Amino acid sequence: MIKRKTVAVIGGGVSGLAAAKAFDERGHRVIGFERSHDFGGVWELSRSYPDVQTQSPKDLYCYTDHPMPAEYPEWPKGPQVHAYLHSYAEKHRLARLFRLNTSITAMDRRQDGQPGWTLTLEAAGQIWQQDFDFVAICTGQFSEKNIIRHPGQEEFVARGGQVMHSSDYTDPSLMAGKDVVVLGGSKSATDIAVNAAKNGAKSVRLVYRENVWRVPYFVGGINFKKLLYMRAQEQQFNQWGKNPLQRVIAAALKPLVWANFRGLETLLKLQLGLKKHNMVPTTPIEKEVSCSVPIVTPGLFEGLNDGSITSVIGTFESYQEDGLRLSTGEVVPCDIAILAVGWKLGVPYLAQEYRDKLIEDDGQYRVYRLSVNPDLPEMGFVGFNSSFCTVLSAEMIANWLVRYADGQLAHQPSRAEMDDSIEMMLNWRRRERPAARVYGGLCSAPFHFKHFDELLSDMGARVHKRKNPLVEQFSPPDATAYGQFLATTPQYRVG
Repeated sequence: MIKRKTVAVIGGGVSGLAAAKAFDERGHRVIGFERSHDFGGVWELSRSYPDVQTQSPKDLYCYTDHPMPAEYPEWPKGPQVHAYLHSYAEKHRLARLFRLNTSITAMDRRQDGQPGWTLTLEAAGQIWQQDFDFVAICTGQFSEKNIIRHPGQEEFVARGGQVMHSSDYTDPSLMAGKDVVVLGGSKSATDIAVNAAKNGAKSVRLVYRENVWRVPYFVGGINFKKLLYMRAQEQQFNQWGKNPLQRVIAAALKPLVWANFRGLETLLKLQLGLKKHNMVPTTPIEKEVSCSVPIVTPGLFEGLNDGSITSVIGTFESYQEDGLRLSTGEVVPCDIAILAVGWKLGVPYLAQEYRDKLIEDDGQYRVYRLSVNPDLPEMGFVGFNSSFCTVLSAEMIANWLVRYADGQLAHQPSRAEMDDSIEMMLNWRRRERPAARVYGGLCSAPFHFKHFDELLSDMGARVHKRKNPLVEQFSPPDATAYGQFLATTPQYRVG
């Protein structure tokens, strides 16, 4: 009989909800902790900037048993995603499992001699400790703001200037009549630049370090999911773990693959007018595709064309009395500086001795299947396997993790197997795909299908591909289909 565990789920966003459901439906005692007053994670309304919407189409941003409402647009807005997550929690009665407004301040090995971890918790001014048999860390890639400061910032603020992180951009009316400078080239940066211009900013400058490939919602009139989210396209990238025959085939097809990507680059240059705006990247697109590739914000290139938005390659140097000095030497007018510089990936409540076992010197995480570290037993990550279909990725790894914790994988990996796989993946990223090292090396894109194939195989799924080979090769990941694949894995309950 499999022991019933007391499981902590840290985080109440997309990943935390998936983990709570996965462990709860196997019969474990689940206690979830969310530091905010509400579910949603990055989609919690107080954390969402105006006009935020998904980068992925709605059918690629949903759980396997809970499609997005039919009336939602192809790319849902933030409040719609928030409502969707609430409806998922209600469907599976997940609210009963969570304590809101509760933070984790420390996490250490249990002192009673039992396997597991002790969490130090804080809520409403109270601090206490609680033991758990297993901990699922579900705080994802966007839990701690990346806060940076530049010389002269205090004086700039004292003179009435404003400096804010992109997640604090909640009142667009403040932009009216102001000179706004946005630091960053991500989608959140371009979203905010477009929104500020739309809300009457006197000027908007978008300052970023280097040009990157941006993908519009429609490439040549075709929804980009039909071009980029396919198994056939995925196989054109240099994957890990190829056998000798696959390497021979890849070598033979290399000229065609090269031509395919050059054609895509040409199409993007023409459609977006990249040369006109001095925004042509120097890196081949196949080397750059990862979780950090931004989707084009609607209105961005229109703003660049009409002059309401200006782009500058560089970064902030210092705040001056007459504006903001950039690394180009130019001083630009600035009333409001918005730092769209992302988030810090980390587990600050985990003691340094454990973080040293988890994180490499170059920032990559030492995790098997993007979830577990053999040096840190009785814990795992859900949702750190970032991708272009985040919700499905979280649900897949949550189902894998509960089986791993219970020793119920069809092939339970040995310590040696995990170590070998971790080393292989670390070296593959460093050697073959430096772009895959973003987000702690935890980005599974563009290899969604390969990642899911491995998870399903580990879980003992009898089926992990759609019956029609053409559909399987030339269609995006289908959440409903993956729900059917998960149903073919061995089922069990603990206790």
